[in-house]
Amino acid sequence: MIRYALICDNAHAFEGWFSTSDDFDRQIESGFLTCPTCGSSAISKGLMAPSVSTARRKEELNQVAMDAARQAAIAKLKDAVAEIKASAEDVGERFPEEARKIHYGEADARGIFGKASLAEVHDLIDEGIGIAPLPVLPDDTN
Repeated sequence: MIRYALICDNAHAFEGWFSTSDDFDRQIESGFLTCPTCGSSAISKGLMAPSVSTARRKEELNQVAMDAARQAAIAKLKDAVAEIKASAEDVGERFPEEARKIHYGEADARGIFGKASLAEVHDLIDEGIGIAPLPVLPDDTN
């Protein structure tokens, strides 16, 4: 497709899309092409800047694609976190204590989540207690 900037004899500017430059010529000759504002059939091509692919434009397109990919990834993470939380118990600040009780058989095995300091996390890992962090997502902090 070819896009032309067009102008009528009344100085109304608009654009048109054509399959070929011959298609534009045929529509002009047949009187089929008219100004959408005033209906004039005296149409000519206007000045038009070429569409140039620049490194900056490629970077902008890549950013749009990355933003879409990022949004999709965040949506998947949100779904995963929601599924984990729906099937587990929130034990809050008692997380290290509850994780130890479950690990050592002092409490029934079940899924839990909660909060722990970095030092507490290291201690749990050193004891061989399997834990994993839940990601903090952008909407979680706003």
